Amino acid sequence: MEVSIIMPVKNAAKTVKRAICSIQSQTLESWELVIVDDHSTDQTRQIVNDLSARDHRIRALKSGGRGIADALNTGISQSQCRYIARMDADDVSMATRLEKQISFLNENPEIGLVATRVNFKGNTLSHQGYAHYVDWTNSLVTSKDIRTHRFIESPIAHPSVMFRRKLTKKSENIYQSGHFPEDYELWLRWMDEGVKMAKLPEFLVDWYDLPDRLSRTDKRYSPSAFYETKAIYLASWISRFVSADRPIWIWGAGRVSRRRSQMLANLGITFSGLIDIDPHKVGGSANELPTISHRDIPVSEDPYIISYVGNRGAREDIFRYLKSLGFMEERDFLMAA
Repeated sequence: MEVSIIMPVKNAAKTVKRAICSIQSQTLESWELVIVDDHSTDQTRQIVNDLSARDHRIRALKSGGRGIADALNTGISQSQCRYIARMDADDVSMATRLEKQISFLNENPEIGLVATRVNFKGNTLSHQGYAHYVDWTNSLVTSKDIRTHRFIESPIAHPSVMFRRKLTKKSENIYQSGHFPEDYELWLRWMDEGVKMAKLPEFLVDWYDLPDRLSRTDKRYSPSAFYETKAIYLASWISRFVSADRPIWIWGAGRVSRRRSQMLANLGITFSGLIDIDPHKVGGSANELPTISHRDIPVSEDPYIISYVGNRGAREDIFRYLKSLGFMEERDFLMAA
């Protein structure tokens, strides 16, 4: 077998058979599907057991704890193959997904994880924010795109990933449980350790946006949890790659940007001030930091800029403006949110 697919399930009786069938329909036949039940109370486990009895490649397990992180770690610990792929019980994989991801990893030994683009399967009217997020993550394909945008949002869709087993040897519990989204924390942690990630340009997973998905109901997926998790790894990156003698400026003097920059300050990152385009904010101060106009950025002082402006369109405008000043992404600035 070439790849172990890890699928945590909980009360997924309505969708799990469809998800399993999409794996059984893969052009690559050398796989094992490790399904880990996280204490379901509906017919999920019976459905999984019935399908497992008919296909020896499907293994049905019980989670060693509670929650998705424990279920994922249980599945990984019991899996056998050199590649590990993710799949959710409410999604669908296109027939060539596994074959193409394995081929990519075989041909690109420097890449530790490869994801795919995904088809948004939800209501684009009532869930416009999530639909825009899917469009954004689908726009990030190269390793550089994924790396430089990781402090904005999670740049890859969790159920679309495949990674090398050797990455799991970095810690006993691959997925960490805590007040944060377990997948995004793992991507940030691995990239912090130098793991390169990429994405296939093909749309190889149907990503269903259901009303009861964890990202809507679990407090770990709250905005504050995302920001706190990002701050830890952003502070780590700044400490290692931004020279201590460079003045650091935060673009964004609004309350939201100040709250997020304060998270960095709590982690030991010091700032020279704030940048804003709003003339009503320029000239004032926030948290004892001066606020200057974007036109007055002290270029001669070799500043490093962290942009916390997240409004759609504004981020792109800031990116273009900094590039017009001769600044280079990562070397001179980072876009965050």
